[in-house]
Amino acid sequence: MKRTGPEPSLRAQWLGEKLRDLRKRLRIPQGEASKHIRRNPGMLSRYENGEIPFRREDVLALLDFYGVSNEIERNGLLQLCDDIWRKGWWDQHRDDMGSEFINVPWLEARTDRINTYQHLLVPGLLQTREYADAIIRNEAPKRTPEDQISRWVDVRVERQKVLHRESPVQLSVVLEEVALLRPVATSGIMADQLQHLLDRSLESHIEVLVMPMSGGPHKAQSGSFELFEMPFPYMDVTYIDTVGGSLYIEEPQVRHIQAVWDSVRGRALTEEDSRALIKRHMEGYQ
Repeated sequence: MKRTGPEPSLRAQWLGEKLRDLRKRLRIPQGEASKHIRRNPGMLSRYENGEIPFRREDVLALLDFYGVSNEIERNGLLQLCDDIWRKGWWDQHRDDMGSEFINVPWLEARTDRINTYQHLLVPGLLQTREYADAIIRNEAPKRTPEDQISRWVDVRVERQKVLHRESPVQLSVVLEEVALLRPVATSGIMADQLQHLLDRSLESHIEVLVMPMSGGPHKAQSGSFELFEMPFPYMDVTYIDTVGGSLYIEEPQVRHIQAVWDSVRGRALTEEDSRALIKRHMEGYQ
């Protein structure tokens, strides 16, 4: 049977978790709650697990049933429900991005701030089109059609619009020096990419810091991550891209990653020294 509503998503899981926690806190059996909204227990279980999205009328009925009268809490949960059903530009690219990564452009669109540590590559939000094309071609399976590669590159460039909108996302990057030295494309493309980094780092909402190779070991050296600081009613979340798939880390584990971020950011070069190092490596490609 073809699905008529939204696909499973991180925000559907969040809403399900919040409503399940409310029900359990009140010690209301699942069968009793499902009877109140005229759904079978199996359906409510799928709602609470985020397998299928809650409908607004069911959320309203459960909030009343659970006695949630605080307007801030009610409105926050209803906003989360509405966001599940609201489509973004990324939904038309679901087949290109996959069901796991589709949450990333949504997070980028909703977050207040992104803190990202990258140990091998320039982060996607700061990549030039040519650099992104080189990276994607290298990662793509053999015989991937050209039009598919172009769509992947288009999606990556489209995601960068969150940095250009009227109220842009605040972006803070700690980039390993090796990412500046690693020639993942031609010298010309690398030089242009590092110039792009320099240009973007001068914008007030973007911070680019370099972790020098002389800095020694640190707490984040095991891998890259993106930490999204989300506004109410959403939760802070960390995204980690692995060879085995996408990994989303939420509370309380995300607090540990916040501490790791604070540590590596404190160990990196200053903005001025970072720009000087980027410029020096850029000149090496010219």
